[in-house]
Amino acid sequence: MAQPHDAARLARLSDESLMELVVAGDSAALAQLYDRHSRVVYGLALRMLGAAEPAEEVVQETFWRIWKRSATFQAHSAFLPWMFGITRNLCIDELRRRRARLMVAGRDDDLLSSLPDQQQNVEQATIETERRRLITDALADLPADQREVIELAYFGGLSQREIADHLQSPLGTIKTRIRLGLQKLKQALLHYGIDPHDH
Repeated sequence: MAQPHDAARLARLSDESLMELVVAGDSAALAQLYDRHSRVVYGLALRMLGAAEPAEEVVQETFWRIWKRSATFQAHSAFLPWMFGITRNLCIDELRRRRARLMVAGRDDDLLSSLPDQQQNVEQATIETERRRLITDALADLPADQREVIELAYFGGLSQREIADHLQSPLGTIKTRIRLGLQKLKQALLHYGIDPHDH
């Protein structure tokens, strides 16, 4: 277990290095990840769910699952996409529960149609999963600072301003990192046979 005097050392570690400690049962490393990313997880959950209370619950459940499922985190993989995947799945589960409650209550179709339809076509979901895997692989080859901002934008859905606020960096710096990272990412994706403009 990390001792209080190790806080400064933990703060200097990458997310992936902190996850190695979490896997070993280090709760201080989990607390560092929480301090580092809970705000951005909350922002993503709030956008998906549209209400503060369930978004706060998703934040707590996200980090609880990171702790309980830490052994499933693949060494040498990126932490942010994994974390955002947990958050998105929890939000989708909550949206499905809402839909089920509305259906049980016999509410009208207008209310049901106002909720996003998360039931994707199986083929489309498979394509999207593979696309995300290839993008994640391509991201792994980027410099760490460029990879981080693109992960926050792509997997977390943050705006450039939100990324700047989250990383406490000048907006101009963030824009430069994104531009350079996207240029390199585009070349890598074309190599994989993915057209970055093909949605």
